[in-house]
Amino acid sequence: MTATEPAGSATDTARRVLTALVEAGVTEVVVAPGSRNAPLSFAAYDAATAGLVRLHTRIDERTAGFLALGLTKCHRRAAVICTSGTAVANLHPAVLEAAHAGLDLVVVTADRPARLRGTGANQTTDQVGIFGALVATQDATAPVDLLVAGPVHLNVPLEEPLVPAERWHPDAVPGEPVHRAVTASLTVLPQGPRTVVVAGDDAGPRVRVLAEQAGWPLLAEPSSGSRTGDNAIRTYRLLLDGELGGRVQRVVVGGHPTLSRPVTRLLSRDDVEVVDLGAWGVWSERPFPVASRVSGGVGVDAADDPAWLEEWRAADASVGARLDALLAAEPELTPHEVAGAVARAVPAEGLLVVGASSPIRDLDLMVPRYDVGARRKVVANRGLSGIDGTISTAIGAALGRPRSSRALALMGDVTFLHDSGGLVLGPGEAVPDLTIVVVNDDGGSIFAMLEQGAEEYADQYDRLFGTPHHVDLASLCAATRTPHWRVDSLPELEHALASPAGGIEVVEAVVRRDNRRDLDARIRALRP
Repeated sequence: MTATEPAGSATDTARRVLTALVEAGVTEVVVAPGSRNAPLSFAAYDAATAGLVRLHTRIDERTAGFLALGLTKCHRRAAVICTSGTAVANLHPAVLEAAHAGLDLVVVTADRPARLRGTGANQTTDQVGIFGALVATQDATAPVDLLVAGPVHLNVPLEEPLVPAERWHPDAVPGEPVHRAVTASLTVLPQGPRTVVVAGDDAGPRVRVLAEQAGWPLLAEPSSGSRTGDNAIRTYRLLLDGELGGRVQRVVVGGHPTLSRPVTRLLSRDDVEVVDLGAWGVWSERPFPVASRVSGGVGVDAADDPAWLEEWRAADASVGARLDALLAAEPELTPHEVAGAVARAVPAEGLLVVGASSPIRDLDLMVPRYDVGARRKVVANRGLSGIDGTISTAIGAALGRPRSSRALALMGDVTFLHDSGGLVLGPGEAVPDLTIVVVNDDGGSIFAMLEQGAEEYADQYDRLFGTPHHVDLASLCAATRTPHWRVDSLPELEHALASPAGGIEVVEAVVRRDNRRDLDARIRALRP
């Protein structure tokens, strides 16, 4: 530290903060502009110039937070820096998602000096603990411990002056990112009851390995990290509500299952034994009865009777064929066909980021049986399953996994509009090659398939739930100079997906919403 920056000054404090971030394994820093966080921003710029971090700048704190979240999801440790006041509150959605997904996001918020708290000083509020009890908060002028698991909030009060006297040449030694701790013990599960394996979000490959060792059907969500291999059952959601699902006696569950009401009903049944392999996130308790919990490794004493798995495979093949025939017979492009085309377009080593609501559920029915070892990565914000920040998450994930053979994102139109600011990138910002496929049905179609979509609520439905917006997505994309394709048939969509333009591009797939409830009912009727 130079003599011109006295110990305890804002610049000195900021440089100590950036040094601690680098030494804690942070490699990506996202900055949202502000005056009070200027010392931190200058320090981040100098750290980036020294090659210690990669710097990203965003004008919107919510976008900045989700960009950092996406980077973190692809195994980069990221920190997001913002100024005081409402800027901090705009980080809350990303911080909550990180907490419930167990992600090591670092949030650094500049603050007014402590002496101004409780006064009417401009942009001053109580930032200590603003993210609640689920997030570790430190109120200090320098980090104490950035190696905790899950998100950490560092609140940094800064006194004027807020600009440095000269440039900084940091000599910090980069540290290793935090790794999740896994117990080394091994639990062996016995044969016995008719068992299925449920893999929720971020369950990881060990769940797939268990299913294959045991010869059990694998009911894996797209973002589980387990949706590969011969045991994965594509149409499990439909089969669970049929005779086959009714015969399940035991469920081994890993990760965070959130997509399917049939899975929720299965896990809540009194006649089903649930073995919990755990999930990442701040809450370890499950919302369903658990007979036993397993930490660490898990295996089986021997493979089960193959007849049980073969029943599931045969039923899956039959229902899958009928589902494909039903969709092919539709006169217009369906959301499921869009999801299927995107799933097929993800090559080995590819990345797919999926938005919440209908698209990830449509994808769940359409993902082909991917090969083990092909290293396709499917990412979704399922910690709290919000639609916010999805474009920014996708950009962050694509930047965080630069060796992906291709990066795609799939989301609905409301999700796209919710984070359209994520397309605002300044000159000099890192821009990934990313194809964003938007399923545009002019509103929120998921509610049509829920209780709110029943006929007795039809007169209120559009105003409260369907929310048609009539936004011209081509014009919206033009405003940010984002290339845009509009397609309304499967051949057009497949052509667009086969011809990426490079950089960030948007493919708008136009589908109907008025027949969504009927289409869903016909699909559910396919179960045996």
